[in-house]
Amino acid sequence: MDIQTVGIIGAGTMGNGIAQACAVAGLNVVMIDVAEAALARGVANVATSLDRLIKKDKLTAAQKDAALALITTATDHAALTGAQIVIEAATESEALKVKILQQLDGLLAPEVIVATNTSSISITKLAAATQRADRFIGMHFFNPVPLMALVEIIRGLQTSDATHAAVKTLTERLGKTPITVKNAPGFVVNRILVPMINEAFFVLAEGIATAEDIDAGMKLGTNQPIGPLALADMIGLDVCLAVMNVYMAEYNDSKYRPAPLLKEMVAAGWLGRKTGRGVYTY
Repeated sequence: MDIQTVGIIGAGTMGNGIAQACAVAGLNVVMIDVAEAALARGVANVATSLDRLIKKDKLTAAQKDAALALITTATDHAALTGAQIVIEAATESEALKVKILQQLDGLLAPEVIVATNTSSISITKLAAATQRADRFIGMHFFNPVPLMALVEIIRGLQTSDATHAAVKTLTERLGKTPITVKNAPGFVVNRILVPMINEAFFVLAEGIATAEDIDAGMKLGTNQPIGPLALADMIGLDVCLAVMNVYMAEYNDSKYRPAPLLKEMVAAGWLGRKTGRGVYTY
């Protein structure tokens, strides 16, 4: 499949990041959201992100203008009819995603691929809610999309080889590195990452080291750019807890039990950067 136009549902952080990556790669982009204000913010965020790349000499002003010219916006899904692939990047709600996917089914041509940027919801389950299960796939981008090289390509049970091949080619065209993943809770990266964060809360609660020393140890000892506790604050402690609860429910394995300190901090409303306090105070 020759993909020249990409539809994106959602103009938030992930949606506008994916839009930027596609536009910089020379693809036409149609970005959809429910409100014009959200679309305006999304495009403004892309422009700001491109300006940062210009300051770092990774992009020219002409390339910025060319990329922005490739992005169009709309509140009506009908604007997606020219797309060869539509990437859903809406809020992480299964009910909302199913609603959107079913709306797309009635609008898009049968051959159009639909991908979801979900980080936790079953690809097989979402595919089953559509009439194009063989042309449905997961494309899990990482934040910030313009800077992160990885895309997890998640195959549902129904995903065809042709769909996988087309999405892998598209990912490489975006300058990203794809890894192919079977459908499972957390896929690969979050399956490993979030339990590591959870373990850091156990270590902190046991008084083995301070938060600062835990983070310094992991940064310097394992060459990570940010420590697990600082990362938890960035992600949101409530999000980390929700992911661990999913793993515990899905795998029924005690190794995924959420750390009591993590649960306690979430109960206190200390969710990280977004509330001004988490492991650290902001």
